[in-house]
Amino acid sequence: MLVDKIKNKESGIVLYGITPPKKDTEQARIEEISALQVERLKGLNIDGLVLYDIQDEKSRTQVKRPFPFIETLDAFAYSEEYLAALNVPKIIYRAVGKYSKSELKQFLNDASPQDNLAVFVGAASKDQAVSLSIEDAYALKKTQNNSLLLGGVTISERHQAKGDEHIRVFNKIAQGCDFFISQGVYDVNASKNFLSDYYYYGLENNIPLVPILFTLTPCGSQKTLEFMKWLGISIPKWLENELLHSKDILQKSVDVSEQNYLELKRFAQEKGIPVGCNIESVAIRKVEVEASIELLRRVSA
Repeated sequence: MLVDKIKNKESGIVLYGITPPKKDTEQARIEEISALQVERLKGLNIDGLVLYDIQDEKSRTQVKRPFPFIETLDAFAYSEEYLAALNVPKIIYRAVGKYSKSELKQFLNDASPQDNLAVFVGAASKDQAVSLSIEDAYALKKTQNNSLLLGGVTISERHQAKGDEHIRVFNKIAQGCDFFISQGVYDVNASKNFLSDYYYYGLENNIPLVPILFTLTPCGSQKTLEFMKWLGISIPKWLENELLHSKDILQKSVDVSEQNYLELKRFAQEKGIPVGCNIESVAIRKVEVEASIELLRRVSA
């Protein structure tokens, strides 16, 4: 069980991440999409399914979004109504700033600790207007459903810029987070820098390390690459050149993602840091989704 693996601080957890269909999708099409997702994933070796809760991040950057922001169906409702046939725990993201206290309270009351986990995400930037702060969300979770296992988000690129991502992680652990899912990884050195500081800070302060699950996402086109960069994923210039000049950018990205994870896994194993991965496709093109499944099979093997 995923909950037991996280509580036992095990390595090797494998998740798969999806974004629910767009909010204005017709009912018949929602049923078709969900049936395809269940069929695609039901025979695969995953510990849990991540369902993202996207928010408009225009306050984070002045760069134009490569793809327009379109609101999606509620992740928890989509999971409950359409993905029940997929018999794995569901990890429900909540961009807490979008919700009122009563709305988040309702989610916490409805979420089953046996079938669900949650990941709280804060504001995209300090300028974003929010209804609820992440600190308020943590406090509410403790009073409403403290047995629901809670995760957080970690961003290695932020560690490169500020050098304090490991402190952010330990502060979130103190507020109830039992695992962390990273932003997409293409800059393996940024992730190793974070892991190193995470390890030594925990060692020096006698704090047990919780699992860090690195997100791996294939890239099938220059447009997808631009979107990944817009999301804040750091792609070293040499690697960007390799991808763009490759005969098959999608296959190259799958190979790179697999090697990055193996390198991170080896680095973590030497220090006893529990790590795993979360595999996703940021694009909805069939070939890129299929490439994410190939990556999942490779990592699981």
